[in-house]
Amino acid sequence: MVILIGILFASGCAQQEQDNLLKVGMILEGEVNEKPWNEKGYEGLLEIEEELGVDIEIRENVYADVEISKAVSELVNEGVNLIFGHSSIYGERFYQLAKTYSDVHFVYFNGNYYSENLTSLTFNSHAMGFFAGMIASQMSKSNQVGIIAAYQWQPEIEGFYEGVKYQNPDTNVNMEFIYDWTESEVALQAYNRMKLKGVDVIYPAGDAFSEEVIKNAGNDGLYAIGFVSDQINIEPETVLTSTVQHVNRLYLLAAEKFNEGTLDGEILSFDFKDDYITLGKYSSEVPTYFQEKLNASIEKYKETGLLPNQY
Repeated sequence: MVILIGILFASGCAQQEQDNLLKVGMILEGEVNEKPWNEKGYEGLLEIEEELGVDIEIRENVYADVEISKAVSELVNEGVNLIFGHSSIYGERFYQLAKTYSDVHFVYFNGNYYSENLTSLTFNSHAMGFFAGMIASQMSKSNQVGIIAAYQWQPEIEGFYEGVKYQNPDTNVNMEFIYDWTESEVALQAYNRMKLKGVDVIYPAGDAFSEEVIKNAGNDGLYAIGFVSDQINIEPETVLTSTVQHVNRLYLLAAEKFNEGTLDGEILSFDFKDDYITLGKYSSEVPTYFQEKLNASIEKYKETGLLPNQY
Protein backbone atom coordinates (compact mmCIF):
# COMPACT_ATOMS: atom_id res chain seq x y z
CA MET A 1 0.00 0.00 0.00
CA VAL A 2 2.83 2.41 0.86
CA ILE A 3 4.50 1.68 -2.48
CA LEU A 4 1.19 2.10 -4.37
CA ILE A 5 0.44 5.42 -2.68
CA GLY A 6 3.97 6.61 -3.52
CA ILE A 7 3.49 5.70 -7.18
CA LEU A 8 0.13 7.49 -7.38
CA PHE A 9 1.56 10.58 -5.67
CA ALA A 10 4.52 10.69 -8.04
CA SER A 11 2.21 10.25 -11.02
CA GLY A 12 0.02 13.12 -9.82
CA CYS A 13 3.03 15.42 -9.41
CA ALA A 14 4.27 14.54 -12.88
CA GLN A 15 0.85 15.34 -14.31
CA GLN A 16 0.82 18.72 -12.57
CA GLU A 17 4.28 19.51 -13.91
CA GLN A 18 3.19 18.68 -17.44
CA ASP A 19 -0.05 20.71 -17.25
CA ASN A 20 1.52 24.16 -17.21
CA LEU A 21 -1.62 26.01 -18.28
CA LEU A 22 -3.67 27.36 -15.38
CA LYS A 23 -5.86 30.08 -16.87
CA VAL A 24 -5.87 32.05 -20.14
CA GLY A 25 -6.43 35.75 -20.78
CA MET A 26 -6.89 37.88 -23.89
CA ILE A 27 -6.43 41.63 -24.30
CA LEU A 28 -8.18 43.43 -27.17
CA GLU A 29 -7.80 46.89 -28.69
CA GLY A 30 -11.55 47.05 -29.23
CA GLU A 31 -14.49 44.80 -28.44
CA VAL A 32 -15.02 41.11 -29.13
CA ASN A 33 -17.78 41.57 -31.71
CA GLU A 34 -16.30 44.68 -33.30
CA LYS A 35 -14.64 43.07 -36.32
CA PRO A 36 -13.85 39.61 -37.76
CA TRP A 37 -10.29 39.63 -36.41
CA ASN A 38 -11.51 40.08 -32.84
CA GLU A 39 -14.27 37.50 -33.27
CA LYS A 40 -11.77 34.91 -34.51
CA GLY A 41 -9.54 35.58 -31.51
CA TYR A 42 -12.49 35.02 -29.20
CA GLU A 43 -13.33 31.79 -31.02
CA GLY A 44 -9.78 30.65 -30.34
CA LEU A 45 -10.17 31.43 -26.66
CA LEU A 46 -13.39 29.41 -26.52
CA GLU A 47 -11.65 26.48 -28.20
CA ILE A 48 -8.94 26.58 -25.53
CA GLU A 49 -11.61 26.60 -22.82
CA GLU A 50 -13.35 23.59 -24.37
CA GLU A 51 -10.34 21.52 -25.42
CA LEU A 52 -8.07 22.12 -22.42
CA GLY A 53 -10.68 22.68 -19.74
CA VAL A 54 -9.32 25.95 -18.35
CA ASP A 55 -11.03 29.21 -17.47
CA ILE A 56 -10.65 32.26 -19.70
CA GLU A 57 -10.64 36.01 -19.07
CA ILE A 58 -11.03 38.92 -21.53
CA ARG A 59 -10.15 42.60 -21.29
CA GLU A 60 -11.60 44.85 -24.02
CA ASN A 61 -10.68 48.36 -25.25
CA VAL A 62 -7.10 48.15 -24.00
CA TYR A 63 -4.51 50.03 -26.08
CA ALA A 64 -2.58 52.64 -24.01
CA ASP A 65 0.55 51.48 -22.14
CA VAL A 66 -0.97 52.25 -18.74
CA GLU A 67 -4.12 50.29 -19.63
CA ILE A 68 -2.07 47.34 -20.87
CA SER A 69 -0.05 47.21 -17.65
CA LYS A 70 -3.21 47.42 -15.56
CA ALA A 71 -4.97 44.68 -17.56
CA VAL A 72 -1.96 42.35 -17.30
CA SER A 73 -1.71 42.96 -13.54
CA GLU A 74 -5.41 42.14 -13.10
CA LEU A 75 -5.16 38.97 -15.17
CA VAL A 76 -2.09 37.73 -13.31
CA ASN A 77 -3.80 38.39 -9.95
CA GLU A 78 -6.69 36.23 -11.16
CA GLY A 79 -4.36 33.30 -11.85
CA VAL A 80 -3.79 33.76 -15.59
CA ASN A 81 -0.40 32.49 -16.77
CA LEU A 82 -0.89 32.66 -20.56
CA ILE A 83 -1.86 36.07 -21.96
CA PHE A 84 -2.74 36.79 -25.60
CA GLY A 85 -2.47 40.33 -26.90
CA HIS A 86 -4.68 40.27 -29.98
CA SER A 87 -2.72 42.83 -32.00
CA SER A 88 0.76 43.90 -33.06
CA ILE A 89 0.51 46.97 -30.78
CA TYR A 90 1.13 44.82 -27.69
CA GLY A 91 4.59 43.64 -28.69
CA GLU A 92 6.74 46.40 -27.22
CA ARG A 93 4.79 46.68 -23.95
CA PHE A 94 4.67 42.90 -23.54
CA TYR A 95 8.44 42.82 -24.02
CA GLN A 96 8.81 45.02 -20.93
CA LEU A 97 6.11 43.28 -18.87
CA ALA A 98 7.56 39.83 -19.63
CA LYS A 99 10.62 40.79 -17.55
CA THR A 100 8.43 41.54 -14.53
CA TYR A 101 6.09 38.56 -14.87
CA SER A 102 8.61 35.80 -15.56
CA ASP A 103 6.10 33.03 -14.69
CA VAL A 104 3.65 34.25 -17.32
CA HIS A 105 3.95 33.61 -21.07
CA PHE A 106 2.88 36.45 -23.38
CA VAL A 107 1.71 35.93 -26.96
CA TYR A 108 0.85 38.58 -29.55
CA PHE A 109 0.51 38.88 -33.33
CA ASN A 110 2.68 40.14 -36.18
CA GLY A 111 5.63 41.74 -34.44
CA ASN A 112 9.39 41.43 -34.04
CA TYR A 113 9.63 41.46 -30.23
CA TYR A 114 10.35 38.17 -28.47
CA SER A 115 12.06 36.88 -25.33
CA GLU A 116 12.16 33.77 -23.17
CA ASN A 117 8.49 34.15 -22.22
CA LEU A 118 7.25 36.26 -25.15
CA THR A 119 6.13 34.75 -28.47
CA SER A 120 5.09 36.51 -31.66
CA LEU A 121 2.70 34.68 -33.99
CA THR A 122 2.90 35.91 -37.58
CA PHE A 123 1.16 35.10 -40.84
CA ASN A 124 3.16 34.92 -44.06
CA SER A 125 0.72 37.13 -45.92
CA HIS A 126 2.85 37.59 -49.04
CA ALA A 127 1.65 34.32 -50.58
CA MET A 128 -1.91 35.08 -49.50
CA GLY A 129 -1.78 38.36 -51.40
CA PHE A 130 -0.21 36.67 -54.42
CA PHE A 131 -3.07 34.22 -54.93
CA ALA A 132 -5.60 37.01 -54.35
CA GLY A 133 -3.82 38.99 -57.07
CA MET A 134 -3.98 36.07 -59.49
CA ILE A 135 -7.74 35.73 -59.21
CA ALA A 136 -8.29 39.50 -59.30
CA SER A 137 -6.28 39.82 -62.51
CA GLN A 138 -8.01 36.82 -64.09
CA MET A 139 -11.51 38.12 -63.36
CA SER A 140 -10.97 41.78 -64.29
CA LYS A 141 -12.58 42.85 -67.56
CA SER A 142 -11.24 46.40 -67.45
CA ASN A 143 -7.66 45.37 -66.59
CA GLN A 144 -7.96 47.65 -63.57
CA VAL A 145 -7.81 46.08 -60.10
CA GLY A 146 -7.35 47.66 -56.69
CA ILE A 147 -6.14 46.94 -53.17
CA ILE A 148 -7.25 49.04 -50.19
CA ALA A 149 -4.88 48.39 -47.29
CA ALA A 150 -4.51 49.76 -43.80
CA TYR A 151 -0.72 50.22 -43.90
CA GLN A 152 2.02 50.11 -46.52
CA TRP A 153 4.02 47.50 -44.60
CA GLN A 154 1.40 44.77 -45.06
CA PRO A 155 3.15 41.87 -46.90
CA GLU A 156 -0.01 41.02 -48.85
CA ILE A 157 0.33 44.27 -50.82
CA GLU A 158 3.53 43.28 -52.59
CA GLY A 159 2.19 39.75 -52.99
CA PHE A 160 -1.02 41.06 -54.56
CA TYR A 161 0.93 43.16 -57.06
CA GLU A 162 3.13 40.21 -58.05
CA GLY A 163 0.14 37.89 -58.43
CA VAL A 164 -1.73 40.37 -60.62
CA LYS A 165 1.27 40.87 -62.90
CA TYR A 166 2.02 37.16 -63.07
CA GLN A 167 -1.51 36.39 -64.23
CA ASN A 168 -1.71 39.29 -66.70
CA PRO A 169 1.13 41.82 -67.09
CA ASP A 170 -1.30 44.26 -68.73
CA THR A 171 -3.50 44.56 -65.65
CA ASN A 172 -2.98 47.82 -63.73
CA VAL A 173 -2.82 47.74 -59.92
CA ASN A 174 -4.37 50.68 -58.03
CA MET A 175 -3.39 51.09 -54.36
CA GLU A 176 -4.90 53.12 -51.51
CA PHE A 177 -3.72 53.24 -47.87
CA ILE A 178 -5.96 54.12 -44.91
CA TYR A 179 -3.27 54.33 -42.18
CA ASP A 180 -5.73 52.91 -39.69
CA TRP A 181 -7.31 49.47 -39.20
CA THR A 182 -10.75 50.82 -38.33
CA GLU A 183 -11.52 53.80 -40.62
CA SER A 184 -14.37 52.38 -42.69
CA GLU A 185 -15.43 55.80 -43.99
CA VAL A 186 -11.93 56.54 -45.32
CA ALA A 187 -11.84 53.08 -46.91
CA LEU A 188 -15.15 53.76 -48.67
CA GLN A 189 -13.79 57.04 -50.00
CA ALA A 190 -10.83 55.12 -51.40
CA TYR A 191 -13.25 52.60 -52.89
CA ASN A 192 -15.20 55.36 -54.67
CA ARG A 193 -12.01 56.80 -56.15
CA MET A 194 -11.09 53.39 -57.50
CA LYS A 195 -14.55 52.88 -58.93
CA LEU A 196 -14.22 56.14 -60.87
CA LYS A 197 -10.94 54.85 -62.33
CA GLY A 198 -12.70 51.80 -63.74
CA VAL A 199 -11.48 49.29 -61.16
CA ASP A 200 -13.74 46.24 -61.28
CA VAL A 201 -12.06 43.89 -58.75
CA ILE A 202 -11.11 45.15 -55.27
CA TYR A 203 -9.19 43.52 -52.43
CA PRO A 204 -9.99 45.31 -49.14
CA ALA A 205 -7.02 44.22 -46.99
CA GLY A 206 -8.37 45.36 -43.63
CA ASP A 207 -10.87 43.27 -41.72
CA ALA A 208 -12.65 46.23 -40.08
CA PHE A 209 -13.62 47.76 -43.41
CA SER A 210 -13.67 44.78 -45.78
CA GLU A 211 -17.36 44.02 -45.23
CA GLU A 212 -18.47 47.57 -46.03
CA VAL A 213 -16.35 47.65 -49.17
CA ILE A 214 -17.75 44.30 -50.27
CA LYS A 215 -21.34 45.49 -49.80
CA ASN A 216 -20.68 48.60 -51.87
CA ALA A 217 -19.02 46.51 -54.58
CA GLY A 218 -22.11 44.29 -54.64
CA ASN A 219 -24.38 47.30 -55.13
CA ASP A 220 -22.17 48.56 -57.95
CA GLY A 221 -21.87 45.21 -59.73
CA LEU A 222 -18.12 44.87 -59.06
CA TYR A 223 -16.07 41.97 -57.74
CA ALA A 224 -14.24 41.79 -54.39
CA ILE A 225 -12.01 39.39 -52.47
CA GLY A 226 -12.71 38.71 -48.78
CA PHE A 227 -10.11 39.27 -46.08
CA VAL A 228 -9.26 37.31 -42.86
CA SER A 229 -12.65 35.49 -42.81
CA ASP A 230 -14.56 33.62 -45.51
CA GLN A 231 -16.84 36.49 -46.55
CA ILE A 232 -18.65 34.95 -49.52
CA ASN A 233 -21.97 34.91 -47.65
CA ILE A 234 -21.96 38.72 -47.52
CA GLU A 235 -22.33 38.97 -51.31
CA PRO A 236 -22.14 35.51 -52.97
CA GLU A 237 -21.99 36.91 -56.52
CA THR A 238 -19.49 39.61 -55.59
CA VAL A 239 -16.91 37.81 -53.46
CA LEU A 240 -14.74 35.75 -55.80
CA THR A 241 -13.04 34.04 -52.85
CA SER A 242 -11.49 35.08 -49.52
CA THR A 243 -8.01 34.95 -48.04
CA VAL A 244 -8.70 33.32 -44.67
CA GLN A 245 -6.38 33.49 -41.65
CA HIS A 246 -7.26 30.82 -39.09
CA VAL A 247 -6.39 32.81 -35.97
CA ASN A 248 -8.49 30.58 -33.72
CA ARG A 249 -6.38 27.55 -34.60
CA LEU A 250 -3.21 29.42 -33.67
CA TYR A 251 -4.65 30.24 -30.25
CA LEU A 252 -5.27 26.59 -29.53
CA LEU A 253 -1.86 25.58 -30.89
CA ALA A 254 -0.06 28.11 -28.68
CA ALA A 255 -2.03 27.02 -25.61
CA GLU A 256 -1.32 23.34 -26.26
CA LYS A 257 2.40 24.01 -26.71
CA PHE A 258 2.50 26.08 -23.51
CA ASN A 259 0.65 23.37 -21.61
CA GLU A 260 3.21 20.83 -22.79
CA GLY A 261 6.11 23.13 -21.96
CA THR A 262 7.19 23.47 -25.60
CA LEU A 263 6.16 27.08 -26.32
CA ASP A 264 9.47 28.87 -26.78
CA GLY A 265 9.93 32.62 -26.86
CA GLU A 266 10.42 33.26 -30.57
CA ILE A 267 8.77 34.49 -33.76
CA LEU A 268 6.59 31.74 -35.23
CA SER A 269 5.45 32.14 -38.84
CA PHE A 270 2.48 30.34 -40.42
CA ASP A 271 1.30 29.98 -43.99
CA PHE A 272 -0.64 27.89 -46.51
CA LYS A 273 1.88 25.14 -45.84
CA ASP A 274 0.59 24.83 -42.27
CA ASP A 275 -3.08 25.22 -43.30
CA TYR A 276 -3.34 28.28 -41.07
CA ILE A 277 -4.02 30.33 -44.21
CA THR A 278 -6.44 29.06 -46.85
CA LEU A 279 -8.64 30.39 -49.60
CA GLY A 280 -12.35 30.49 -48.84
CA LYS A 281 -15.15 29.21 -51.03
CA TYR A 282 -15.11 30.22 -54.67
CA SER A 283 -17.94 32.17 -56.25
CA SER A 284 -19.76 30.44 -59.09
CA GLU A 285 -18.53 33.38 -61.18
CA VAL A 286 -15.00 31.96 -61.11
CA PRO A 287 -14.52 29.43 -63.96
CA THR A 288 -13.89 25.88 -62.79
CA TYR A 289 -10.71 25.57 -64.83
CA PHE A 290 -9.23 28.59 -63.07
CA GLN A 291 -10.25 27.31 -59.65
CA GLU A 292 -8.35 24.11 -60.45
CA LYS A 293 -5.33 26.08 -61.67
CA LEU A 294 -5.25 28.19 -58.51
CA ASN A 295 -5.67 25.15 -56.25
CA ALA A 296 -2.83 23.38 -58.07
CA SER A 297 -0.60 26.44 -57.65
CA ILE A 298 -1.33 26.51 -53.91
CA GLU A 299 -0.55 22.80 -53.56
CA LYS A 300 2.74 23.26 -55.39
CA TYR A 301 3.57 26.20 -53.13
CA LYS A 302 2.86 24.04 -50.07
CA GLU A 303 5.22 21.37 -51.42
CA THR A 304 8.06 23.57 -52.67
CA GLY A 305 7.72 26.94 -50.96
CA LEU A 306 7.80 28.56 -54.39
CA LEU A 307 5.15 30.86 -55.85
CA PRO A 308 4.25 30.48 -59.53
CA ASN A 309 6.48 33.41 -60.54
CA GLN A 310 9.45 31.71 -58.89
CA TYR A 311 9.55 28.49 -60.92
